[in-house]
Amino acid sequence: MRDKLRLDPAQIARARTAATRIATDLDSFIAKRTTVAVERTVLRLMGVDGVDSEGVPLPNVVVDHLLQKGELEKGAAFWTVNAGVQYGLTPQQVAERVASGSLDLTSVSRSDGETLRREGNRLAVAGLNRIAANRKEREDRIRRWGEGRKPYLYVIVATGDIYEDVIQGKSAARQGADIVAVIRSTGQSLIDYVPFGATREGFGGTYATQENFRLMRKGLDEVGEEEGRYIRLCNYCSGLCMPEIAAMGAMERLDVMLNDALYGILFRDINMQRTLIDQAFSRMINGYAGIMINTGEDNYLTTADAVEAAHTVLASQFINEQFALRSGLPPEQMGLGHAFEINPELEDGFLLELAQAQMARQIFPEAPLKYMPPTKHMTGNIFKGHLQDAMFNLVSIMTGQGVQLLGMMTEAMHTPHIHDRKLAIENAQYIFNNARHLGEEIMFRPGGRMEQRAQEVLNRAVAMLEDVEKIGLFTALERGMLADVKRSRTGGKGLSGVLEKGQDYYNPLETELRKRVGLPRREEEQAHGCGLETD
Repeated sequence: MRDKLRLDPAQIARARTAATRIATDLDSFIAKRTTVAVERTVLRLMGVDGVDSEGVPLPNVVVDHLLQKGELEKGAAFWTVNAGVQYGLTPQQVAERVASGSLDLTSVSRSDGETLRREGNRLAVAGLNRIAANRKEREDRIRRWGEGRKPYLYVIVATGDIYEDVIQGKSAARQGADIVAVIRSTGQSLIDYVPFGATREGFGGTYATQENFRLMRKGLDEVGEEEGRYIRLCNYCSGLCMPEIAAMGAMERLDVMLNDALYGILFRDINMQRTLIDQAFSRMINGYAGIMINTGEDNYLTTADAVEAAHTVLASQFINEQFALRSGLPPEQMGLGHAFEINPELEDGFLLELAQAQMARQIFPEAPLKYMPPTKHMTGNIFKGHLQDAMFNLVSIMTGQGVQLLGMMTEAMHTPHIHDRKLAIENAQYIFNNARHLGEEIMFRPGGRMEQRAQEVLNRAVAMLEDVEKIGLFTALERGMLADVKRSRTGGKGLSGVLEKGQDYYNPLETELRKRVGLPRREEEQAHGCGLETD
């Protein structure tokens, strides 16, 4: 389809150039560091699971053990693989012995570098092959059953009880949902471990655990077979355990993950260094697993005015795009976020929303953009709310969005009931069916209000990105340039979990992942032979 808005290609190129330099600058910072979450993720991908006698996840037990010994900068894999080679143990058995207090990883005799490399590579290949098999299974099921047309209809379940979530998720799929998102329990993003097993006690949502992922995936596969349509499962890959949740989702065949490079910094006050390191590894996993990420730029418009701050959404989309590319995640898996959040009392608000959505569609043509519904200006007037959602749906189908998170007419009153969700799905289905090809028949007036507005937003985004490039992303976040929220480089939660890698740092999972997603090896790996020297 020919571009409808005549946006200046030179300005788009300038924006991408600035975003590229911002991401490249941070990439060199990220490459030299790891986090406790990254190290726990490595253990999970090597097969470590379960909890100790006090309910502490075994990946946490091993990483905390190494942290206390002052040896985590070598990488959890270094010590775990070494102990496995020396004693003929699996990583799971090594973790269990550490948990029982019968094994001090740092006191084990060192194996030669070649043996460690060979065993570490074997474990990495086995872990990633499991993810590859899940990706193939998804593709096979879609080939057999098909799936809904874009924009995918995205709905949420949030009961707090995974077994009730499964019931509601299956109900939503039967009503027509294409993506079912399980809202995560309030505050889970701020705890530095992943709960274990099936849970029934969430608050405002359900805990993200690997068993909960498995149960919901099984339920949606059952209803998918009934409906003859693949149903995608979404959860939240953010917070202090971002890469761990990415790995668990990849191992249980989730399809969509909320995964933003900046959201945790801005809206959960998680330390910016921690978040930016964690997002890089999490996106590598999501990219390899074929998981679509959804970014959170829509949230900017809940703390800032949607008209005035529109350029910050676009600037963040450019930054998220570049961070994703540096993790090997392709554009067709980038569900970059934006939202229908302009005050409905504003004259020509619909025109401005349409301009913003069309602009995003043209600038990121391959991305399955995730479009968020009106929430900030919803009221208790359910009829007006339903109409706002209908206008939101109309913008989406006219501009070819990828994922449509459906608005609920009772959004401003209570957690929506099942019948509210059904009405939301019917609303979207009616609009999408009746206006399916409307966008193909409409051209926008050259030099008109929409084109001028989109170009203005683009120009302001370019200026902002070039300012961020000059001062660096850390400083920009400290100054509150995104979402009107200021954060400290050394403040927030989780900074104590950031470590500089030692010269002998070893992470066979990252090495194998980078190879599989087509990224070059880190200079550090090339210089130090993956951190393993022959004793």
